[in-house]
Amino acid sequence: MKTFTIIATAAMGLEAIVANEIKELGYKHVTVENGKVMFEGDAQAVSRANMWLRTADRIKILAGTFKATSFEELFEQTKAIDWDAYIHRMDTFPVTGKSVKSALYSVPDCQKIVKKAIVEKLKDTHKVNWFDETGPRVKVEVAILKDEVSLTIDTSGTGLHKRGYRYLHNEAPLKETLAAAMIQLTNWHPDRPFADLFTGSGTLPIEAALIGQNIAPGTHRSFDFQNWSWFDHAIHDRTLEEAEDLANYDQPLDILGTDLDPKMIELAENNAMEAGLGDIIQFKQMRASDFKPQKDFGVVVSNPPYGERMQEKKEVEQIYRELGQTLRPFDTWSIYMISSHPRFELLYGQKATKKRKLYNGTIRTDYFQFWGEKPPRPRK
Repeated sequence: MKTFTIIATAAMGLEAIVANEIKELGYKHVTVENGKVMFEGDAQAVSRANMWLRTADRIKILAGTFKATSFEELFEQTKAIDWDAYIHRMDTFPVTGKSVKSALYSVPDCQKIVKKAIVEKLKDTHKVNWFDETGPRVKVEVAILKDEVSLTIDTSGTGLHKRGYRYLHNEAPLKETLAAAMIQLTNWHPDRPFADLFTGSGTLPIEAALIGQNIAPGTHRSFDFQNWSWFDHAIHDRTLEEAEDLANYDQPLDILGTDLDPKMIELAENNAMEAGLGDIIQFKQMRASDFKPQKDFGVVVSNPPYGERMQEKKEVEQIYRELGQTLRPFDTWSIYMISSHPRFELLYGQKATKKRKLYNGTIRTDYFQFWGEKPPRPRK
């Protein structure tokens, strides 16, 4: 089976988490760069990466790399690639692009040159003068950084954060990929309680349940590569079988999502039902300050409001003060909060055990981690 250089793109700050996920899938020679993680794998690896990676944005195949400082170089070296291995005669093949600090700085022109080079190559291959482009989509991207050109093919289609369960969401949704990363950065295990006190559309509790029962995030969606004529359908069938075999639907979970807004609770419940987790997660309308856990050694993971708008700032700062007063007494619980507020720790009333820079969309945030006591080891 042919081996590809596979690229898993990632939001800034999540690259190391994506790399760990790839290694856990059994792939080696993993290279981490800004915004992406590269590894070697076959068509099965493409399928499994799309199915299992919880924190990656997209999975791409690297078609070719080279240096180009003129449109002639870009055209000739793009044309030299064996595009027939990826694009068949009836396929639709749009070209997107980006260019940073390069001589070829006009992105629209670069896209046109790459498209023209691919067309000329396929004309020679198929002995035709016209392509209808009515078939499956094979999206090509040209990315140029400091005159180094990378040509990739997007295998995912819709971004991997689109799991297929969140048809509706609140105004400032937390991406599913970031939510999964936030959970993976905690000390939570499925046998411990989990709570989100600002649940919104329910993304954090739903992602926790998927992780807790080892349900692959790509189970309920499709990917572009499934429509490609050269991709063996039996390969993805095996990936789906593996996902079903490894899911632990019998794992009991204690997961709670709360929100002050009853509309958000209704929305979260609907999303949980779409994910097939309606009976697994409990949602409750309440103030975060009314949280009183009945068990020890649990984990709170939340995305509270940031107060980005001036009129919200005082209200948000009071929420942070109340959070600290509410949660600090539960010293066996570990608390994880993401916020862009520069004085979060001061308002919360405690210095974080650890904090990590993350990006919630374009907003630069800190992930504040307040570690609780470790649970006692079970007796042998």
